[in-house]
Parts: sequence; structure tokens; C-alpha cells
Amino acid sequence: MPSQPSKELVVVPNPHPNTVYDVEMNCAEFTTLCPMTGQPDFATLTIHYQPKDHIVELKSLKQYLWSFRDEGHFHEDVTNLILNDFVSAAKPRFAKITGDFWVRGGIATKVTVTYREEAHA
Repeated sequence: MPSQPSKELVVVPNPHPNTVYDVEMNCAEFTTLCPMTGQPDFATLTIHYQPKDHIVELKSLKQYLWSFRDEGHFHEDVTNLILNDFVSAAKPRFAKITGDFWVRGGIATKVTVTYREEAHA
């Protein structure tokens, strides 16, 4: 059965929750629609995070990113939405998402948003 877009990010237990390590995923085929023109906007998304108790299952990430293909979002908005959903699902120590959007009208846009778990005293 073919895959479908989904807003659900599935997480699984981190096999090394006591180790601080970095994961970086590059998603070179991200698309969303310009909310002003309806034209497609293309980007490479880079997701960099330090897992804590969970890691994000990659097929669900692919389906999640696919869910933006037919939605209208400004670059700043969609990058922040993805970070917020990612942090909500995975609850990482650290996460940074960079949306490197292709040139449109002579302007390329790069948006970077960061989350850092607050230290608890």
C-alpha cells in the first residue's frame, strides 16, 4: 500500500538515552506553497538534534514533511511549525531546523530556528 502524508511524528525509544549525541537529517525535497501566489516553494531542510528519551522514526518524518506539500506557508512560519512539532513529539535535549529555500523572484531565504531544553535545578 502506498504511503500517505501524515501530521503524526512517530517516536521510538532511544537505545542510548544516557549518551549525548547529535543526529543530523537533510531533507532535500521539501515543498510547500507560497500563501500569496499558490506557487510551490522548494527547500532543503536540515534537522539537527540531540535525542533524549526518544528518536524520531524516519518514515514518519518523511510523511510528516510531505504533509506540507499542498499547504500555504511563509518560510518563517513553516520552519517554526516543524520545529515546534518536532520538539513536541521527540522532547530532545536540543533541536535546530534550517530551511534553505530556493531562489524565488531573485531572493533566496534561509530560516534557522533553535530549541534548547532548559536545565532544571
